[in-house]
Amino acid sequence: MKKDFLRKLGLKKKNNGTSTGLKSTASSKSYLDSYSPVDGELIGSVSVTSKREYESVVRAATKAFKVWRTMPAPKRGEIVRQYGDELRKYKDPLGRLVSYEMGKSLQEGWGEVQEMIDICDFAVGLSRQLYGLSMHSERPAHRMYEQWHPLGIVGIISAFNFPVAVWSWNAMIALVCGDVCIWKPSEKTPLCSIACQNIFQKVLQANKVPEGVTCIINGDYVVGEYMTQDQRLPLISATGSTRMGKIVAATVGQRLGRSLLELGGNNAIVVTPEADLKLVLTGALFGAVGTAGQRCTTTRRLILHESIYDEVRNKLVKAYKQIKIGNPLNPKMHVGPLIDQLAVEHYETALRAVEEQGGSFAVKGGVLKGKGYESGCYVKPCVAEVENTYPIVQHETFAPILYLMKYRTLDEAIAMQNGVPQGLSSAIMTNNMREAERFLSASGSDCGIANVNIGTSGAEIGGAFGGEKETGGGRESGSDSWKAYMRRQTNTINYSPDLPLAQGIKFDL
Repeated sequence: MKKDFLRKLGLKKKNNGTSTGLKSTASSKSYLDSYSPVDGELIGSVSVTSKREYESVVRAATKAFKVWRTMPAPKRGEIVRQYGDELRKYKDPLGRLVSYEMGKSLQEGWGEVQEMIDICDFAVGLSRQLYGLSMHSERPAHRMYEQWHPLGIVGIISAFNFPVAVWSWNAMIALVCGDVCIWKPSEKTPLCSIACQNIFQKVLQANKVPEGVTCIINGDYVVGEYMTQDQRLPLISATGSTRMGKIVAATVGQRLGRSLLELGGNNAIVVTPEADLKLVLTGALFGAVGTAGQRCTTTRRLILHESIYDEVRNKLVKAYKQIKIGNPLNPKMHVGPLIDQLAVEHYETALRAVEEQGGSFAVKGGVLKGKGYESGCYVKPCVAEVENTYPIVQHETFAPILYLMKYRTLDEAIAMQNGVPQGLSSAIMTNNMREAERFLSASGSDCGIANVNIGTSGAEIGGAFGGEKETGGGRESGSDSWKAYMRRQTNTINYSPDLPLAQGIKFDL
């Protein structure tokens, strides 16, 4: 079954890691090996993009942009629509690849491909709605309006935890806006990029789309630096750690380029005495252990009112005993492995730090060993009782560790929720309207996403996705996020025989 879905996606033992959409190149003799965290087996290898290959890709993208930007936006949307149709055909094998190469559950793998399909649908509608405003001029017989033009080449750097969806959030929107794209995926999940490009290639060829409209490059941070340092790429959209984002922002900013950053999260759910505890358990459990805690929207902190603290903790302990950990391709499993051994080391370091800093465990963690866990990447989701001020709690550990803490007043809870460097997703569980509205107000949650009676994870593509503070401030996907991929132009048209000046200035000759 494993080989079958790889074959359906056109993947081989060795794969070309550089592509301009219609053809691939492989002059580089250096390869990335992709090992599955599921069983430790080598899935395949991907050639690393050389500097020479990168230059070829940028030349092709530059040439393609001159053609692609002149195509009417609804026509560009039609190309994206066809890609969405192809993704529907390949949802099963691509979802299996995501699950096998990254380690998330098969349900989440399929769900990630569904996100790609959804953003294609969104982008198709958007292709007829790239609206500009019209304004009244202070001068007679003048018309003012604004319009939006494509930027050019958009560089996309994606992370391993969502190896296909986040690329599509950027690329599908950028494409209907008239941009062309160069994608550098995570070096931990390179085969997913090859599969996506193979599927897209069919659509591009069928529609005689110019070479270079959508490109991929592969490699480590060095290949990413090709893009961040390149003045020919006006926008770099980067998803990853805060540390990485600061480097990208500084590099791109130095050349006065634009950066769209989606970085770390340290997300909390505030639970009040008036919460429905059934919702709390479902939201907190999935939010904490989904994708083995490797989502930027993972629930990392559960801020509980002191009157319900013991009850919620005890219910969580019982619920955690029911979690099934194992091969994510088995639909009966809830939690798969961490991405690699380095992630396991970070997890173990965090466990030690909890106890060293004064915390304790309601549900103990640890690395799983034995049959079915041979890759060494499987760990136990755990629950720690801590204080929000602990250094380890202030830090984002990409692992299934849920921190419990108490509060007395709602103001105190909101201060705790806001009292971390990150600002991505947040939630409150309450049936009290006043508490909910307080949490959503300007003096409430400081995150880019604030929910009521749902968890921190599972954002829909219709809303703008992103956060504040060390999360980077970027917005992707829905709402008016498309504006990040375009440049605004204000136009004034004088249709009178005179040339009146603004602000009543007179300049008579």
